[in-house]
Amino acid sequence: MESEEKLASWLNIGWFSSGRDEAARQLLRAVWQNIASGEIKAHISFVFSNREPGEARESDLFFKLVRSYDLPLICLSHQKFRGEKDWRLHYDREVIARTEKFSPDLGVLAGYMLIVGEEMCQRYNMINLHPAPPGGPKGTWQEVMWQLIENKAERGGAMMHLVTPELDRGPAVSYCLFSLRGKPFDRYWQKDDRETLFKLIRRHELAREFPLIISTLRAFGEKQITIRDGRVTDARGNPIAGSDLTAEVDRAVKAGQL
Repeated sequence: MESEEKLASWLNIGWFSSGRDEAARQLLRAVWQNIASGEIKAHISFVFSNREPGEARESDLFFKLVRSYDLPLICLSHQKFRGEKDWRLHYDREVIARTEKFSPDLGVLAGYMLIVGEEMCQRYNMINLHPAPPGGPKGTWQEVMWQLIENKAERGGAMMHLVTPELDRGPAVSYCLFSLRGKPFDRYWQKDDRETLFKLIRRHELAREFPLIISTLRAFGEKQITIRDGRVTDARGNPIAGSDLTAEVDRAVKAGQL
């Protein structure tokens, strides 16, 4: 058990996840292991889910994992609120009421399948992953891949961005890039083989998601990135348009042998 003094100086993370699939468990496990090894100077003060025990097999497995780490688990099904007028607002207020005592420095949306409203965005600094570089396509990962192909984009990537009420429009916090030219992409551009390009771009982007999330949390833990008054800043407090973590992410991807 870490000393209270050390925990107070470390990044306090609130983890938000629907726990809907194996990837949700894999991500929590990866971050937990990096925290345990000291790679990320942080602690997870709570895990919140918009599902409750018994709703789905996958989320039940996620809850089991959370409990194995002895983390405070807060569950509140959004389904109970759907019939109400302005249910999203009422739901978010209840989420805040149940989590605010933990005073998280940073909320991480890790497969959280609800849109976060304005009040929640104002209460917490929250970050989320988007499978495109800053300034790139918006939408689902499928839409992003097709737009990259349609636009004959030179680069793909992923970014962590600040969560705002406007979906996928928050400022970039961190990002990584990779070229969509050269091997193995050129032959498929030349053939206009869009199906293969779709799968190939997604494979390269997906391989970078976990390393980017971990590198971002490490940067927050070391105070290389901070969020002040809704603005992303560097270690000196200067505003930045996201921190380029490409080199660090590429090393992790190479170690995993994409």
